[in-house]
Amino acid sequence: MPKDTIAIAADHAGYELKDLLRQDLEAMGHEVLDLGTNGPESVDYPDFADALADAVAGGKAGRGVLVCGSGIGISIAANRHKGVRAAAVYDETAARLARQHNDANVLALGARLTGIEIARACLKTFLETEFEGGRHQRRVDKMG
Repeated sequence: MPKDTIAIAADHAGYELKDLLRQDLEAMGHEVLDLGTNGPESVDYPDFADALADAVAGGKAGRGVLVCGSGIGISIAANRHKGVRAAAVYDETAARLARQHNDANVLALGARLTGIEIARACLKTFLETEFEGGRHQRRVDKMG
């Protein structure tokens, strides 16, 4: 699985934040698989969540980043896919715990609820934090 490839996708509410985070990922040296959307025209977030979930579950990307207005709907849509553990987060602590305790492989952000600096900090923390395993592993295993 290509750990340095990060898939990223958003709906119309999140495309601007997605583009900023894509640039940050590229600056960090990651290969980015940008799955859209790329403009303000109304789209359906499940379509973009599905594309990203397929990329992560299918091994085309090691992790993913999703952005919609709240981060909630797009994370729910992504979590319908086996092997995807998407976490909607709003601060660095949640991003860290999503990785440490839940082995989340998709970060979901809300463009209407999270400022750019917090979103950048969440992204950095999400990418730098390792899964702790141990007692958390059996719980993750139960999620499939």
